[in-house]
Amino acid sequence: MAYISFQPKDYFNTKLWTGTGSTNAVTGVGFQPDMIWIKNRSTSANNNLFDAIRGATKRIYPDDTSAEVTATDSLTSFDSDGFTLGNGSPCNGSGNSIVGWNWKANGQGSANTDGTINTTYTSANTTSGFSICKWTGTGSAGTIGHGLGAVPSMIIFKNLDGSSSRMWAVYHKGVYVSASDPNILYLNTTNAQADDTNVLGTSVTLSSSVFSVGDYAGSNYSGEDIIAYCFAEKKGFSKFGSYTGNGEASDNAFIYTGFKPAFILIKATDVDEWRIYDNKRANPFNVIDVRLKANSSDAESSGNNECDFLSNGVKIRSNSGGVGSSGQTYIYMAFAEEPLVASNGVPATAR
Repeated sequence: MAYISFQPKDYFNTKLWTGTGSTNAVTGVGFQPDMIWIKNRSTSANNNLFDAIRGATKRIYPDDTSAEVTATDSLTSFDSDGFTLGNGSPCNGSGNSIVGWNWKANGQGSANTDGTINTTYTSANTTSGFSICKWTGTGSAGTIGHGLGAVPSMIIFKNLDGSSSRMWAVYHKGVYVSASDPNILYLNTTNAQADDTNVLGTSVTLSSSVFSVGDYAGSNYSGEDIIAYCFAEKKGFSKFGSYTGNGEASDNAFIYTGFKPAFILIKATDVDEWRIYDNKRANPFNVIDVRLKANSSDAESSGNNECDFLSNGVKIRSNSGGVGSSGQTYIYMAFAEEPLVASNGVPATAR
């Protein structure tokens, strides 16, 4: 068994807090985050996503197609052990229960010239397999340098300037068909996978240094700023793949990750929601009974009892359409709380 040489919590961590309605320094993340995804659990409110390249107060919404906005009452700074919030209700509503999922890249980063289209900034962490890339679209097919040093398993695109036609296109290796026919999902919708060749282009390149883009408005519209969040799989830390539901209410599919999960995002390749589960919001023991949705502003729902977090993966405990329908294919993105065997040789345990 190969050990990873770092602790997963050094690169991904979920943080919970209660909103104060006034300036609020949230600490205990364990590192200075470079991407923070925030969701108010108590009430209907957009998902909010911030990153170090675009800077504090620059907010985009994973559940809709709105352009980037500057919100001075939202996330106001990235701090050494967390972040500071203003008084806005989506991120810090008084008395509200709120969650923030935190990833570490490499600060603001720098320009990358590996592709035919230069990035303004690429912030890449080759240890954890996560990078953030920003560039100005050309409207013509090209390649972008991602800085990961490994082939991306998942890429999430957003046009920062666009409106209704600029959806959140998602490449995931679990729905990839062929170099000339790359199926795509859309983070802000429940849509099924679609044959949309102009997101990655008609001649797809996915290498350890670059990914391709076509002329899709959400990934390469001429003269508009584009952001991409890129993930490469790292043994013991992250896992990206697919599974097939079997329709059983309690003994459904098992997703082997090789680690005790801290977070999993699941989406049917057919029409259904993007469901988010983590190890902090749930009860201290299985079954995981609460979920949020990346594609929706809905408050957190409870009593769902859809999965268990085990020492080496996720066991689906429901035949709901969102996670376990018979014969349905699902894709997932998972991050570790602990590897199956940590660098100190201590085995992980189930919840």
